[in-house]
Amino acid sequence: MKTIAIIGLGYVGLPLALQFSRSGATVIGIDIDPAKVDALKQGRSYIKHITPEAIREQFAAGRLSATTDFAAVQQVDAAIICVPTPLNKNREPDISFIMSTGEALAPHLRPGVLVALESSTYPGTTDEDLRGVLEAGSGLTAGRDFHLAFSPEREDPGNPQSVVASIPKVIGGYTPACLAKAQEIYGIAIQTLVPVSSCRAAEATKLMENIFRCVNIALVNELKIVYDAMDIDIWEVIEAAKTKPFGFMPFYPGPGLGGHCIPIDPFYLAWKAREYGQATRFIELAGEINTRMPEHVVTRVSEALNTVKKPLNGSRVLVIGLAYKANVDDDRESPSYVLMELLKQRGAQVSYYDPFVPVIKVTREHPQWAGTQSVEWSRETIAAFDCVLIATAHTCIDYRQLAEWAALIVDTRNAMPFAAASTHYVKA
Repeated sequence: MKTIAIIGLGYVGLPLALQFSRSGATVIGIDIDPAKVDALKQGRSYIKHITPEAIREQFAAGRLSATTDFAAVQQVDAAIICVPTPLNKNREPDISFIMSTGEALAPHLRPGVLVALESSTYPGTTDEDLRGVLEAGSGLTAGRDFHLAFSPEREDPGNPQSVVASIPKVIGGYTPACLAKAQEIYGIAIQTLVPVSSCRAAEATKLMENIFRCVNIALVNELKIVYDAMDIDIWEVIEAAKTKPFGFMPFYPGPGLGGHCIPIDPFYLAWKAREYGQATRFIELAGEINTRMPEHVVTRVSEALNTVKKPLNGSRVLVIGLAYKANVDDDRESPSYVLMELLKQRGAQVSYYDPFVPVIKVTREHPQWAGTQSVEWSRETIAAFDCVLIATAHTCIDYRQLAEWAALIVDTRNAMPFAAASTHYVKA
């Protein structure tokens, strides 16, 4: 059986490592964060939807190990890269994690090995940027001495139907032989493989999937504002529209975009398109609408407070939900951070409640919130706030208790449709 290195043991890498291990492969997990490696060795999980038992089982079977040492790549048949691809402060692609991983990996490459990239990125990253550092650092040639491929991740945290093994896997190889090798490796753990003609086609597929979602979310966000002005409930309209059995797919409005893909991928394509002299006006407009949503929400909070004769400046506001989506502990690119910043800038005293994120860890974009703790869930605590803003609708939250305890509620997720007629409940 094959030996696979998974580089980057986060929300993408760890589930993939477990799936390869369960499928009989020997898996070496590599991460530059020693805390993650130590946690795995001790049988602890740092991702909410992955159980400690799943980790302990694979370690006990001898099929899974973890290390910070890239020299372990010398033992493997394939190295799969699952590292972050954020935006820099100028909202431009930051592939530095890919490049530094390639540089660390290259000296340990041996002939015949497959290197596959899973990180969302712009077309050309694999066969230009990553290939360049791998060849320079190893003295080997891609397509001749080692295999190179791109296969985008398709994780959907919080969705119990999202199982790594059963999600079809798009794969693009640098050469036909690279594609064949990638299919051989991924076929160990994944049921359905979807080969495409090149690494660039696979990279473009991932961008298209998420830009599709970004554009449609922007559409319903814009319609939400338009319909609100007409005193029409966008949520009612969506429920009615989705009864059409053809030609319609429901998307839902919110306080802004979050997560590691949808808020970022459109900027990756827009940036790369400029290299080819191409404009991406439609995509950029969608990004502009979605980026503006937190401002709209804060305006609605201010208006709601005005109805009870309170200014936003000086009011105590509780943001419910720090994770970017329901029922996960993932706060990457969460619009809740932007909401909290905007509220604070306008003089509000801001706290948050999230049972999935009890303490805010250090983040690249919002380090000032590090160490802030979630408030407790109690009548006394909730009643002390002038306004509660629902940013993420975790299903474990008792919204009927919230309706009873809170003085004023602004809901961006339609989490409390039963409260629609209440005078202290506002949709945003």
